[in-house]
Amino acid sequence: MTVPPPIVVAVEGCRASIRADDPVFSRGDGVFETALVRDGVVRLLDEHLARLAESATLAGLPCPDSVDWLAAVVAAIGQWSGGEAVLRLVLGRAVDGVVAFVMVSAVPARAATARRDGVAAVTLVRPHWPLARAKSLSYAANVAALRHAELAGAGDAIFLDSTGAVLEGPRSAVVLAVRGAGGEPILVTPDAPSILPSTTQRALFAAAGARGIECVYRRVMVADLFAAQGVWLLSAITLAARVHTLDGRALADSPFAPLITELIDGRI
Repeated sequence: MTVPPPIVVAVEGCRASIRADDPVFSRGDGVFETALVRDGVVRLLDEHLARLAESATLAGLPCPDSVDWLAAVVAAIGQWSGGEAVLRLVLGRAVDGVVAFVMVSAVPARAATARRDGVAAVTLVRPHWPLARAKSLSYAANVAALRHAELAGAGDAIFLDSTGAVLEGPRSAVVLAVRGAGGEPILVTPDAPSILPSTTQRALFAAAGARGIECVYRRVMVADLFAAQGVWLLSAITLAARVHTLDGRALADSPFAPLITELIDGRI
């Protein structure tokens, strides 16, 4: 099947083209958001716009108004006819202001495969990064982590801090399920301050909370992942990929996998 070409729309008053001397190109000085488009609707768009503004503030970037972003989103989505899609909001520093544009493209095959089959992951220690809570275009460390995972025979990675506490994935949040005293599921995600707030994880917790399921933010260690009743990597495009193998060790099938899928599909 032929993959349709991306659709790119500049935000009003900004340019979508990048010059060789723009800091966004030469230094990765920019931020971005990625959202899922289903049935012509951008899922969690308000949350992604809010996080983009927060990332821009952390990076010291002037951010166009949300109304201008929305206009560009509507224009781009209106030109897309390829079904489920990836929406990217890109904001970067330019020599004459900022580069700001919206791009719509096809969902990569790896996302559908990870949703269906889950992923193998490896753990890696991540050095301190001052922009960890911003979705930065300075992505070399994340790309290197994913390349390392691939060379190790895995499809993804889970970052740890210097103490061994679990942080997040290069492109995902980590959520695990544990059993409560009565056998009920409790959803847990790491609470470290150097984690990018996840729109998908928060949507899952909101859906779970509405069903009376306890959701907890706390310190998580690697041993907790092995002891859990399921571990997932959550992201805007893949949604939920169950980790079936961690550092070469198989994880048991999760009795809560259908619940996680149901909660996310119902919310997103």
